[in-house]
Amino acid sequence: MNGIFILVTIAVYFGILLLVAHITSVRSSDNDAFFRGNRQSPWYIVSFGMIGASLSGVTFVSVPGMVRSIDMTYMQTCLGFFVGYLLIAHVLLPLYYRLNLISIYTYLKERFGVCSYKTGASFFLVSKLLGASARLYLVCLILQHYVFDAYGVPFLLTAIGTVVLIWLYTHKSGIRTIVWTDSLQTFCLLAALLLIIYKVVAMLGGDWSSVAGAVADNAHSRIFVYDDWHSKQNFFKQFFSGIFITIVMTGLDQDMMQKNLSCRNLKEAQKNMYCYGFSFLPVNFLFLVLGILLLLASSRLGVDLPAKGDDILPMFAAEGYLGPVVLVLFTIGIIAAAFSSADSALAALTTSFCIDILEVGQFSEGKAQRIRRCVHIGISVVFIGCMLVFKAVGSQSIIDTIYVLAAYTYGPLLGMFAFGMFTRRLPRDRFVPYVALLSPLVCYATDRLCFYLAGYAFGYEMLMFNGLLTFLGLWSLSRKVLKS
Repeated sequence: MNGIFILVTIAVYFGILLLVAHITSVRSSDNDAFFRGNRQSPWYIVSFGMIGASLSGVTFVSVPGMVRSIDMTYMQTCLGFFVGYLLIAHVLLPLYYRLNLISIYTYLKERFGVCSYKTGASFFLVSKLLGASARLYLVCLILQHYVFDAYGVPFLLTAIGTVVLIWLYTHKSGIRTIVWTDSLQTFCLLAALLLIIYKVVAMLGGDWSSVAGAVADNAHSRIFVYDDWHSKQNFFKQFFSGIFITIVMTGLDQDMMQKNLSCRNLKEAQKNMYCYGFSFLPVNFLFLVLGILLLLASSRLGVDLPAKGDDILPMFAAEGYLGPVVLVLFTIGIIAAAFSSADSALAALTTSFCIDILEVGQFSEGKAQRIRRCVHIGISVVFIGCMLVFKAVGSQSIIDTIYVLAAYTYGPLLGMFAFGMFTRRLPRDRFVPYVALLSPLVCYATDRLCFYLAGYAFGYEMLMFNGLLTFLGLWSLSRKVLKS
């Protein structure tokens, strides 16, 4: 019966998405609409929709689940996120709008040369494919475990079906449609979160003041860690890592910036970033509070929690501990989060591959549109392949895996953009790809060596170290100073 509930919920929800996609795409389906929404997206719609795109289905299940192992220390990283959004609004967005960019990696071509440009775009393609497919994989895994296994459906068909659903409502107008569907999905995600919290509190007795006190007094409510420099949860590691994670995973990410560049002008794009950055704090705080509430609920019900933190919320929802209403809300929440993250990633990867790698701007509009449609299908297929790889490898915490991948793959982008914006030097363009490839390898070797010699394990701060190595490598290859 629970499986039927979930399937009906998905069908109804997807029907609504198709309706929104039809309404927002009937007037225009050219490449300008697909790549940047004809620069007509209202900033407040973009801002609201970006919440869902950033959170994803991973946040919906991993953040509440991580409370058991690292308490609420993830809020330290979220505080860093907010500072990072302010830096993006005042440093990167003015640059992108001044250059009138469609793909943000075009900046590297103008600043360094073609090799640097292709290197930056390639690192984004790899990074985004891995990150977005990891997020979508987790949701497919949940659906597989709680629904499709009972009907004998293999994971391959679940993955294919999920990607096909996303392709159906994004293939025509891309970012023009996604801006609006993401807003709908963000509303569904947040509504599901609040209603699930309400249901859990009701199950715990319904007294909000006493439940709030129980959460505050819980041993897992700890947020700040100042005294342990070896811990990955140390405040300074988490805070500064949060700043740079935001800069690279939003400011240097074609996916997130493509929505900002669809705003009418720079001022509206900055308003979007302020609102979006501020809203990120209370939303993540509520997810962490939900994690503590679920731990309290498990004690009240005498429920044995699963070994993996990512399985705690799905277990409560799918096995009926919180009632059928929460099952429907949970399904809407993870589907909304997964689709809002994956659809924009699919559009951004298509945009970057078409603009940066294939350079479709040199072709006629008709040929460029045909190429874009083929690339959109091709990347959808690659998405499925990446999810199958994650299924084979597995992971205890997908959100931690995503940030670790980001540290290695976005680090060279951080170093390249920082070098271009804050120095006047010009590196030898043909050697830039070697620096970008060598830096993550040196980072990995350094991490293993530090752990072996001193017991120190790098956390998310590896991103900063990776960016610094790339920056120093470019500096060592600089041959002249740019004229002012």
